[in-house]
Amino acid sequence: MIDLPPMGPPRKRSVTIGGHATSVSLEDAFWDGLRTLARRHGLTPAQAVAEIDRGRPPEVGLATAVRLTVLAEAVVRGS
Repeated sequence: MIDLPPMGPPRKRSVTIGGHATSVSLEDAFWDGLRTLARRHGLTPAQAVAEIDRGRPPEVGLATAVRLTVLAEAVVRGS
């Protein structure tokens, strides 16, 4: 049986990217993962989101890019 983590709806938070405010909706687990990723790379969460935004393909939404980056970081680190 799979041990499911706590689940809840996505939470919308505002971030500034390139001087422009935008909002990103992520589940709490991804916000936590983003904070961990940012800390590991010596960034604030907003700076990490800006880097992810710069590196994502235009056809991939920002929230998706953040989720996939957090997931990839967790897989690489074995979390």
